[in-house]
Amino acid sequence: MTAPAGRRAVIAGAATSDYPVLPDKAETEVHVQAAERALADAGLTFDDVDGYATVGYYPMYCVGMCEYLGIHPTWLDETNIGGASFEVHVEHAARAVEAGAAEVVLITYGSVQLSAMGRRIGGRGGSVSATQAWDAMWGNTLVGSYALAATRHMAEYGTTAEQLAEIAVTFRRHAGFNPFAQYRDPITVDDVLASRMVADPLHMLDCCVVSDGGGACVVTTEERARDLPKRPVHVLGGAHTLTHALNVSQSHDLTVSSAARSGPLALQRAGVALEDVDVLQLYDSFTITVLVTLEDLGFCAKGEGGSFVEGGRLAFDGALPTNTDGGGLSACHPGMRGMFLIVEAVRQLRGEAGATQVADAELALVHGTGGMLSTGATLLLGTEAP
Repeated sequence: MTAPAGRRAVIAGAATSDYPVLPDKAETEVHVQAAERALADAGLTFDDVDGYATVGYYPMYCVGMCEYLGIHPTWLDETNIGGASFEVHVEHAARAVEAGAAEVVLITYGSVQLSAMGRRIGGRGGSVSATQAWDAMWGNTLVGSYALAATRHMAEYGTTAEQLAEIAVTFRRHAGFNPFAQYRDPITVDDVLASRMVADPLHMLDCCVVSDGGGACVVTTEERARDLPKRPVHVLGGAHTLTHALNVSQSHDLTVSSAARSGPLALQRAGVALEDVDVLQLYDSFTITVLVTLEDLGFCAKGEGGSFVEGGRLAFDGALPTNTDGGGLSACHPGMRGMFLIVEAVRQLRGEAGATQVADAELALVHGTGGMLSTGATLLLGTEAP
């Protein structure tokens, strides 16, 4: 991601919409609220936007949102790799800005997944794609796919349900400081293990919440950001990859995710090392997602994730602060959570994270996961230029 002289990409604005329950809003309205807040955070307006990226559940979603927002960008991106899509959008936007293809790129996300459950007629309910049908024939589900990964990890490495529960307990603690979080009451390991079994060995509290909500960020040049109100966050490097498609049955190793490839490549492109990372924002669709991602990024060896997460290591005041807003396990998960990871990373690097602020945070690693541990995208964000 080497930039031409004088053009380095930064995130100049970032914000979430209201969440976690928005029964009075359409999906497009959530995009607008997040976009307006992110642009205001950056000190910019829709008139400044010449690049736009988003993703939705139908073709040409990006084009439809441009019309709804009243913008006419000359650079567009609708890359959809599931929950990791927005990390890819930032990576692509940074390259576009640095190449001179765009000056101000707006990236938005919006969902009313929770509220729509009670008002959708027809639509996508109960349907599966052609590739998913092969696994659906023998009764597997999304949760079941991640449960298979957890079962395999337990069988191969001795990981325990108690260790997975530690992740949920830590992120719930963080959510207790987030006034918007869907669930804020403290929980214990015993609470996780006593919650309803969804797909053995994953209990209800091992699974992400279902929410409404959205977020947005603004990518521009370091030069332009000098005249804007907020401290810019530099996009140091990014990478994305996949291991298989949506069928978990096609995974070559249920205990290995795309982070094993995207992580090292993003670190190499950013010119930083894991030991330099001050704060982590990881996709947490399930507790096992976090554990496998930590291993694959290289924070611990494969099979050691269970012991690694014990003792509050992932707490905001621990050795490796992770998901400091409460994550998808407690704060919100509207379907594709990748944008929330970016917004929280920006807040941490600006020193705006409130009670869970990590002291002297200078480097954040963000990793999104999509599909059935299928796709992965890693970003390195920092307070200083490379």
